Amino acid sequence: MNSAQRTQTATTAEPQLPLRYAPTIAVDDAAEAGPQRILVLGATSGIAEATCRLWAERGDHLFLVARNADKLNVVAADMRVRGAGYVDTAVVDLDDTTKHAELLAHAVNSLAGLDVAFVALGVLGDARESELNFAEANRILQTNFVSAVSLLTWLGNFCAQRHHGTLAVLSSVAGDRGRKSNYVYGSSKAGLSTFVDGLRNRIDREGVRVLTIKPGPVKTAMTEGMRSSDKFADVETVATSLVKAIGKRAGVVYVPGKWWIIMRVVTLIPEFIFKKLDL
Repeated sequence: MNSAQRTQTATTAEPQLPLRYAPTIAVDDAAEAGPQRILVLGATSGIAEATCRLWAERGDHLFLVARNADKLNVVAADMRVRGAGYVDTAVVDLDDTTKHAELLAHAVNSLAGLDVAFVALGVLGDARESELNFAEANRILQTNFVSAVSLLTWLGNFCAQRHHGTLAVLSSVAGDRGRKSNYVYGSSKAGLSTFVDGLRNRIDREGVRVLTIKPGPVKTAMTEGMRSSDKFADVETVATSLVKAIGKRAGVVYVPGKWWIIMRVVTLIPEFIFKKLDL
């Protein structure tokens, strides 16, 4: 199906329906040969943008979602220049969970199917403010956990109904153990990782692959200015690892891989010692 046909599908077969009606969406659940149909939620994040560049360069079809229209337009234009076979976008504040079902149905229609959904939305937030002000803590939890759970519930059920698809979810090593420096952010990612673990256990047997991605600190706009940010992982290297992991259909991947060892050590430190550490 060419780009014109896909655009026509999105225009003429776009039921704005809740999940229980999702099977009526006009999609083509073709085999995975050829360009992948990829939905990216949080497409203007540093890691998501770098990953999209790799997908675009191999000719995949992309539906990009973000809240900032100007940034999203720049990313979409770049993907077209890099060779993406098809690019469509939606400007949506993903914190508004009431819009998720309509958005996701539209995205699937636009792509005429779904092979991969990359859930990459997230905020770092102000760690100090989140300790003192629940409003900031709630903002972090809403974006990183509640909104992601809403999206994944719809996507998980949709893919399970079709026995097809890969859900790749951007979590963090910060969720492996709470530390005083970022425990609100870490708790949002811990909750997300646990939810994804359970989702994978439920729908993997339905033919749906669910990947938890746990990066360590990465050099992006979000981490710019942080202490020792010059030593953070290169975002292009991280993106390459993610594309490979999705292709291999892994379950949990740490990027860079050294973080698997680091976090094993961190989680094994006895609590009476750990609470005295300045982490």
